[in-house]
Amino acid sequence: MVQKGPRPLVLCGPSGSGKSTLLKRLLKEFPDKFGFSVSHTTRAPRPGEANGVHYHFTNKKDMIEAVQKGEFIETATFSGNMYGTSKRAVDDVRRTGKICVLDIEIEGVKQVKKTDLDPLLVFVMPPSIEELERRLRARNTENDEALKKRLTTAQREIEFGQEPGNFHIIILNDNLDKAYAELREFISQNIKEKDEANTPTEDKQQ
Repeated sequence: MVQKGPRPLVLCGPSGSGKSTLLKRLLKEFPDKFGFSVSHTTRAPRPGEANGVHYHFTNKKDMIEAVQKGEFIETATFSGNMYGTSKRAVDDVRRTGKICVLDIEIEGVKQVKKTDLDPLLVFVMPPSIEELERRLRARNTENDEALKKRLTTAQREIEFGQEPGNFHIIILNDNLDKAYAELREFISQNIKEKDEANTPTEDKQQ
């Protein structure tokens, strides 16, 4: 299958690793170059979250039906809620000619690697589990039991993130400016190389 549009960018990392902050900064600096693929979720919106902007909020029944119809590229269940990237969400971004950015979980990464999307895979690593716990507690959005579950999941995610071959780059987010500079450099190198590889055919004008 011929790939439509530029190579997508996948950002993955535990909740609290700072990947959403890095993503926001990237989209703010390059609004014409990157487009965010809005995921679906069956969890309830958090304060300040808008439907169709942060997530497409749906219910379990509708989402399971859509998955069975083959409408999703990847899905994962996290803390009892389903999350997923629909084919349409990715196509909507790629039709604009922008680089599609996906913020997905480990299970989603495994599934996306089996598709023909050929994404650039970035893992955002927190400085430590202790720092991750501090950041999650500061959010004050979950009780202790939910927090423990997130930290157990985070430990598994970090182990997967560190395994050689799972990601193209691991970015340690112990300093946001440094982490962002590293992300920017990685994208610029990889997108540039792809553009240069495509240049000869693009230059053949009648």
